[in-house]
Amino acid sequence: MTPAQLSATVLAAVRDVFLARGLDPAALPATTTVERPRNPEHGDYASTLALQLAKRTGVPPRELAAALAERLGQEPGVKSVEIAGPGFLNIRLDAAAAGELARVVVEAGTAYGRSDRLAGERINLEFVSANPTGPVHLGHTRWAAVGDALRRILTAAGARVDSEHYTNDAGLQVERFGESLYAAATGAPTPADGYGGAYVADVAATVAAAHPGLLERPAAEALAVFRDEGYAVMLAEMRASLERFGVHFDVWFSERTLHAGGAVEQALETLRAQGHVYDADGAVWLRTTDFGDDKDRVLVRSNGEKTYFAADAAYYLSKRGRGYDRCIYLLGADHHGYIGRLRAIAACAGDDPQAHIEILIGQLVSLLRGGEPVRLSKRAGTLITLDEIVEAVGVDAARYSLARSSTDSPLTLDIEAITRAANDNPVHYVRYAHARICSVLRNAGELGLYRGTDFRPGLLAHERENVLLKSIGEFPAVVATAGELREPHRVARYLEELAGEYHRFQSTDECRILPRGDEAPTDLHRARLWLIEATRTVLANGLDLLGVSAPERM
Repeated sequence: MTPAQLSATVLAAVRDVFLARGLDPAALPATTTVERPRNPEHGDYASTLALQLAKRTGVPPRELAAALAERLGQEPGVKSVEIAGPGFLNIRLDAAAAGELARVVVEAGTAYGRSDRLAGERINLEFVSANPTGPVHLGHTRWAAVGDALRRILTAAGARVDSEHYTNDAGLQVERFGESLYAAATGAPTPADGYGGAYVADVAATVAAAHPGLLERPAAEALAVFRDEGYAVMLAEMRASLERFGVHFDVWFSERTLHAGGAVEQALETLRAQGHVYDADGAVWLRTTDFGDDKDRVLVRSNGEKTYFAADAAYYLSKRGRGYDRCIYLLGADHHGYIGRLRAIAACAGDDPQAHIEILIGQLVSLLRGGEPVRLSKRAGTLITLDEIVEAVGVDAARYSLARSSTDSPLTLDIEAITRAANDNPVHYVRYAHARICSVLRNAGELGLYRGTDFRPGLLAHERENVLLKSIGEFPAVVATAGELREPHRVARYLEELAGEYHRFQSTDECRILPRGDEAPTDLHRARLWLIEATRTVLANGLDLLGVSAPERM
């Protein structure tokens, strides 16, 4: 019996109690949940439903709990129900009902953990959104790992998610990048506020090689080629780096298209029609202070030049126009000021900022090697690149380590610590648990021992087996909560707890999985193969949600 099935059983039982007592069924919730008690002595699962309903019905909570306990005790698979405190229900399942979860997980396979919790919601998830003026760096890398994990988790929770990269390929920074490339190609000094690093010379050389005689052309013409071609080269490098990191974007959105296609002008008209655009001092303004922003924002300067904010407004309206119910922005630590202004854009457009837009801010990340800060990139100058991180620690260690901590706090990663093959390294600990199970299953096959189809779940009666089953049962709720709260690290921390429960189970002599010596295989051995295969399935599914591989050998 899964926690979800038990929750449904509890709700059905309380409906029967209401019917028998003549209570108003309108007081019943549409759904309920059960939770694992912190103290295992209090049972397998606990329900607070009687407490919740007591106020609505006027029935004393312990009286309602007693009626519900009596009804629940009649359900197949429920071993006992005890009342605790003011009306808590502590529920114990019999071994057969608890062990049946292993069959559910194994038969569900890769689908286990998925739900329809967010079904019907269409989400645009924007993250990384690096300027095409340099390599993907360490700051982008954290959002690449977290953003892609969040995409996978939201999808697993039933949402329809499109991941999107917004490319700032219009404006002053692109012009400066083109000037920097031209300077590198001609041997001139890097312009003020330009871009340095060996990668600039590399890109300049690539552009020049693709256009023989380019440096003999008029400076303005050559500059335009370096700007446009250099941007294309850099963008291709960014996409390749992210793909190597396992991050694929459904949409690569160009800021240039907003201007070229008239989307910015259309956005201004839409916002003006909503009554929030006004003219002052020769400029065009959006009255964002009406919706909590600290000041009104300029859309068009007095010289007729459109601002970045105008493009931001057009971009948000583009997303909503493409049919997304919710637009989630994952932004860097230096973008706190965007929270108010983006929410104000949504409000000015007639949307509900609580429902249609969400801005998540990630804190900085730094790297150590042997306790010392990692030196800056030879190629990127002032940056540490994604490719260098992957080369140093690998994709799996990088993605897991970046996704396992809340983005609310700065993160420091020690290269030696996250690549060490030791139990105090979380990514190794979790992946090793999966590999260890695969090894046991291979050994079982060599002994001619297989799960088969005759599974006897009631044999899984040991305390360690029960704890492992309950841990496995939590996975769907963990995934759903991680999606609802936008916190992929919950999946990682859960996997570490599950790996710990497996290692404790496997090291318990009374829970031997394989027969010893001349011992003949029994139904208990086969039942435990079902249990460890269910554990392996959950570990693999959880790692996949983080974009991390689940090795069969380590």
